[in-house]
Amino acid sequence: MSREKIDELLSTVKLNELLHKQEEEQKKSKVLWVCAIAGAVVAVAAIAYGIYRFFTPDYLEDFEDDFEDDFEDDFFDDEDETEE
Repeated sequence: MSREKIDELLSTVKLNELLHKQEEEQKKSKVLWVCAIAGAVVAVAAIAYGIYRFFTPDYLEDFEDDFEDDFEDDFFDDEDETEE
């Protein structure tokens, strides 16, 4: 083999290595973009849910409070009648 062929072979190998490195970096870059977009969507959804929960009134809490007050009043009225 002549010196020129060896140099040409080495340059071809180096060029192939550079191309493969660029392909790997592009794959990593695509995965990074997909993760970043998914993270942004999750963050926006979490913020929207938090705002929704903050501004939505809790009607069940009012219903339970009314029910407990009526029950407690009846219970204490019965005790007062039995003690007399």
